[in-house]
Amino acid sequence: MQKLFVNETPDRQLVLDGEQARHIAGSLRMKVGDMLTVTDGSGNDYGCLIEAITKETVTLTVCYQQASDSEPSCRVTVYQGVPKAAKLEEIIQKCTELGAAKIVPVLTRRCVSRPDEKGAQKKNARYQKIALEAAQQSGRGVVPEIAPQCTLKQALAQDDSTLRLVFYEGGGEPLRALIPPEAESVSIYIGPEGGFDREEVDLLVQSGARCATLGKRILRTQTAPVAALTAIMLLTGNLE
Repeated sequence: MQKLFVNETPDRQLVLDGEQARHIAGSLRMKVGDMLTVTDGSGNDYGCLIEAITKETVTLTVCYQQASDSEPSCRVTVYQGVPKAAKLEEIIQKCTELGAAKIVPVLTRRCVSRPDEKGAQKKNARYQKIALEAAQQSGRGVVPEIAPQCTLKQALAQDDSTLRLVFYEGGGEPLRALIPPEAESVSIYIGPEGGFDREEVDLLVQSGARCATLGKRILRTQTAPVAALTAIMLLTGNLE
């Protein structure tokens, strides 16, 4: 069933307008009497019946409420070294679909793309929209937070996950040995195109991170977080 995110907690009726109304009537070609699901982004889904459609609005009646069953039991935060061009947009889209709870762009020493604060803030609004669209498409119960760009030290200072993993071409432990099925919160650190330098890896390890491997092949910066997140979701039972 189609799912849309709304900025309020639905009551008995809900009126959608603007882009959402046009999306329902135009792109989705839904009609009066069709059912769709809306969510307030806090993990609750609301099954709604379309009561009326005009050129500018869609009126919904709330038929039932239930907890979203699409959110993974393991909260994964992706700390991604800022890549070039539109690669971060692809990473945000795919990681949202796979269940990431938060994505943080991190400036590391080997980042080629180094947007200033104003440029980063402007891009962040677009990144959040990409996350919203991917969350709707994949039926998520929440929209992942796309945090402001930060340094590696700032990332470590804000990281409250119980397990920190850094993926480094220098090798590491297999994920199967690091991720217990009952893991509740994991953070993964992915370098930019040139990877992390040795001092950054040492800093991560000194801060409690474990070096992990994704196999003997070297993955691109936009491939590594997707592969890591997929493996974590599989090992914690969230791809069943």
